[in-house]
Amino acid sequence: MKSKIVLWGSNAQDEKILIAIALRPEDNKVDIYTFPEEVATEDFYQQMMKEWRDGARFELPENHTHLERELSVTESLLPDDIKVERTDLIQRAQTEWHFVVLSSKLRQMFETELAELKEKVESLNEYDKEVWERLKEFWDKLQQQIKERNLLHEHADALRDATNELFGKMKEMRSKLDKEFEESSAKVRDTFFATIETIYERLNKGEKFQALFDELKKLQSQFHQSTFTRDDRSAVWDKLNKAFKDVKAKRFGGSSEDSSTQIQRLERRIKGLVEAIGKMERSIKRDHSDLEYERRKIETTAGQLEAQIRQAKILMIEERIRSKEEKLKDMTATLETLQTRLEKMKEREEKRKAREAAQQAAKEKIKQEAEAAKALTPEEIEKLKEAAKELSDSKEEPKKEAKEAPKEEPEEAEKDSILEAVGSTLGDSIGDLMDTASAVASVIGSKISEAIEEIKEEIEEIKEDVEEKVAKKEAERKAETAEKEEPQAKADATEEE
Repeated sequence: MKSKIVLWGSNAQDEKILIAIALRPEDNKVDIYTFPEEVATEDFYQQMMKEWRDGARFELPENHTHLERELSVTESLLPDDIKVERTDLIQRAQTEWHFVVLSSKLRQMFETELAELKEKVESLNEYDKEVWERLKEFWDKLQQQIKERNLLHEHADALRDATNELFGKMKEMRSKLDKEFEESSAKVRDTFFATIETIYERLNKGEKFQALFDELKKLQSQFHQSTFTRDDRSAVWDKLNKAFKDVKAKRFGGSSEDSSTQIQRLERRIKGLVEAIGKMERSIKRDHSDLEYERRKIETTAGQLEAQIRQAKILMIEERIRSKEEKLKDMTATLETLQTRLEKMKEREEKRKAREAAQQAAKEKIKQEAEAAKALTPEEIEKLKEAAKELSDSKEEPKKEAKEAPKEEPEEAEKDSILEAVGSTLGDSIGDLMDTASAVASVIGSKISEAIEEIKEEIEEIKEDVEEKVAKKEAERKAETAEKEEPQAKADATEEE
């Protein structure tokens, strides 16, 4: 917990000021410094945040005011004429600092008892079991207070380190036992190392990853139940942790990146947020459990100091619950937003797939229509020629010229009539295809234009094939006519001679 805070506020004249507040836990007092706006530049504010608040040497400017106040749970931390923008920060500091003061008093009690133990240990010439037991009893009491979080981390660490130092001196007197303990730890360590090496060999042979993961989890459970020296524990843990990472890297190809779609990434994000919300809810539930525990314990507390500590802890837990509930509310709102976005993305994806399916179906249908139009048999062509001949016969004869027209002209006219009939028939087919395309266009949108272009090309090919067939038929007909007229031409020539 920070014992110093820096924030912006205003004085009684509604002038902007910079406020710095420092706790003196030994005296149960706070020092309040205020700086006018002309002094509180941005650089000065950053220096206060980075240097003064972290305990570094920092010379305060002369143009400032200093106020000393008693730390109280009921009264405000600041005087009435000073207003701040972050009232929640002041409220939180007030509850936390009250706990810091009480924790400091508890630390002083432990330090007094620890000093007596230190004096006894330093006076020993050889190992004394009674002193060892007293030291263990002191350690148990200290651990109980640390477990219940009645001591600040820095206070607990300092007391723990000092106690460990006394244990170290006692262990020096118990060197033989220490030696046996180290030998036992080394054997357990080597056993773990050998097992991990075996797992690496199985990994290189291609054994199933799940079996290796299960083996590592079992080994991890054994690790927590085993007794090591500090160095051996650190060495085994590092090697075990590395084995987990190597097996995982081997399984996933050394990368946890997944080239997924936006929907999959969003689903993973939602899943992670749901898990985070679950953790936050469980954390709030634990805080409520701690709150109920402290409320029950305060009713049976004998000492006044312990009762005050528990009351301070109740305030801290309540403030922590309030803060977490606000974060949970924001997380829940974010989750709802992401879920709404995911639904919209899925809906767009479904529409896209339906549109692509409709486009494909339309293309297939148009292609089938084109193939049907392309497959013109000779009989169908002959029918078209007859229809063209009927159209030609029904036309009105020209009256201006009395002479018979050359033979080539009726043939050309007939050919034109046939092509005209074929074109008319093709026009009808094209019209049908275009109607089909237009009907499909309402389903698949602008993409149909591409399919229509393809169909137009196919229709042009069909028209060319039809024209080629018609030309071939005309050529055969002319050849037959020529063969029939050749004897008559020869006979006419003989008569003229």
